[in-house]
Amino acid sequence: MTRTRSALLWGAVGALAFLVLVQTYRLVAGSLGIDLLAGLGIALLVGVVVAVVSYLTEPRLATKGRT
Repeated sequence: MTRTRSALLWGAVGALAFLVLVQTYRLVAGSLGIDLLAGLGIALLVGVVVAVVSYLTEPRLATKGRT
């Protein structure tokens, strides 16, 4: 359960970080070329990818003593 929760939290961090980057780009450089709904969809995709990668790599890092 802890491994799953950790992976989901890393996925949330990845999704939120992507949204922060999108908003920062919009503030600094102007329009990004995607609307809000597309940005949320991409953020969801980024979050899922980060969660899966985190879930799969955590045991490997644990065997090396890096967690």
